[in-house]
Amino acid sequence: MSTVQEIASAIEKLGEAELADLKAWLWDRDFERDVATGRLDTVAEDAIQEYGKGQSKPL
Repeated sequence: MSTVQEIASAIEKLGEAELADLKAWLWDRDFERDVATGRLDTVAEDAIQEYGKGQSKPL
């Protein structure tokens, strides 16, 4: 059995809370990578400009 198959099998055995924790960890890891590589810079700059022009909505 390959490592990927072992991981997939282990994931299938996770409970709801553990699966949610795994998803959050993967999301955080991807987000941190995107920030570090500048992938989100344009999105952030656009949002700041829109906010400065009054084109944003309160959450």
